[in-house]
Amino acid sequence: MMSIAENIDLVKLNLPVHVQLVAVSKTKPAELILEAYQNGQRIFGENKVQEMVWKYEELPKDIEWHLIGHLQTNKVKYIAPFVHLIQGVDTFRLLKAIDAEATKRNRIIPCLLQFHIAEEETKFGFSLDEALEMIVSDEFRNLRNVRISGVMGMATFTDDENRIRKEFAHLKAIFDKLKSEYFAQVGDFKEISMGMSGDYLIAVEKGSTMVRIGSTIFGERNYP
Repeated sequence: MMSIAENIDLVKLNLPVHVQLVAVSKTKPAELILEAYQNGQRIFGENKVQEMVWKYEELPKDIEWHLIGHLQTNKVKYIAPFVHLIQGVDTFRLLKAIDAEATKRNRIIPCLLQFHIAEEETKFGFSLDEALEMIVSDEFRNLRNVRISGVMGMATFTDDENRIRKEFAHLKAIFDKLKSEYFAQVGDFKEISMGMSGDYLIAVEKGSTMVRIGSTIFGERNYP
């Protein structure tokens, strides 16, 4: 059985230099995260606020914590002091809550807009029309303490690689439209977070700049 360090090295061999690896550490104990950390991994993704908070308190402070799961507005305050990137901004209401909490802490919090690209109804995210309606609003322009750094999406959980390719290509097209028409002068708008353990090679092929890898690094999930 390969070690966590060997698994990370193997994944990185498959990633171009411009693609960031987010090690998805949800449900994993601190000692396994430390093992990845000691191999040079610094970006970790969590999907539950409470779990991220205690891991932040327990683990080295140069770790960059990404919130990758669905985030409730009333829980933003707990991660606002330290979160490096909130990947799953799926409503304008949530973005405004992040801005408010970031303002209280004199921080600017980077965020990705999450788009619903899968055929599954269970996934969260904006439609393109919803996002455009938000982006052109005065209320959006008045936000000062959030930075829109790109887009995020999840493909359908399926063995149909053609469908996955189509969905990832759709997210890349959304990114390109937003970049050229609304964020052309925003250098930080550059991330396309797509691809997980089962489909990250397809995601990279379709333009991903950030992949979220859990089970390939840490093994199958541990459920509390």
